[in-house]
Amino acid sequence: MPSVRELRDRIRSLKNTQQITKAMKQVAAAKIRRAEAAQKRTRPYAQTLSEMLADLVGAVSAVDHPFMREGRVGAPAAVILMTADKGLAGAFNSNVIRLGESYAAQHPGTRFYSVGVKARNALRRIGHPDHRTWTLGGDKLATARAVAAEVTRDFTSGDIGAIVLISSTLVSAMSQRPLQRRLVPILKEDLAGTQERAAKPSGALEFLPTPEFVLAALLPKYLEFTLYSAMLETDAAFFAAQLVAMSNATDNAGKAIDESTIAMNNARQAAITKELLEIVAGAEALAG
Repeated sequence: MPSVRELRDRIRSLKNTQQITKAMKQVAAAKIRRAEAAQKRTRPYAQTLSEMLADLVGAVSAVDHPFMREGRVGAPAAVILMTADKGLAGAFNSNVIRLGESYAAQHPGTRFYSVGVKARNALRRIGHPDHRTWTLGGDKLATARAVAAEVTRDFTSGDIGAIVLISSTLVSAMSQRPLQRRLVPILKEDLAGTQERAAKPSGALEFLPTPEFVLAALLPKYLEFTLYSAMLETDAAFFAAQLVAMSNATDNAGKAIDESTIAMNNARQAAITKELLEIVAGAEALAG
């Protein structure tokens, strides 16, 4: 049984840990509000961009753009694995990494591009030491453009046959789910959800100089913005997961403090009782 001093030291350590987890919980709560606000500001732009892309695809008779064609036959698929830069968020990062490993197991020869320090470290551990990598922090728009330019160059040159994004989606403040989606090639059936709305526009749409020209300029922007939106959502999902993890850690530390306090009181009472028994026994021995 631990001594009173050991239990006292344990309680002190638990209280220090509880202060840290409580502070991280408050920081995550503040950051998630900003991350969700940034994500919500991009939704109107994303919706308009998708509708415009559907309008263009419906307006042109033939689409001559690399993104709208199947990749080179036999070329490996490329996976953009997107995680957070930091941990202490439960299984948030490991769920995304596990989905990436599952995809690679089903598609041998998969080429990885990582966004986020945790994704970079995980890929190095599983045998992908040499790959293009970016951090999630910093200027997200610049990072999204850099990633889009890199994968676009490899896709158009035939080094890769498809571009797949694996990242987290924010279902709710209590739930985050890893999501796998193909970004390129963009097939017409992928735009079926927005084509129905685009088929009945409120007014006639004109594209200058030609729909093909506008589509060729829009598709790279569409890829950039999709990556940028995924980075914002990863940020929001990470802070939500960290908020839940730190809240649970704070509660568990409180329970451990209560249990250790009870154990310390019991140990102290046992020590006092033992001392009293020794005093009584010594007094009786002297009297006898």
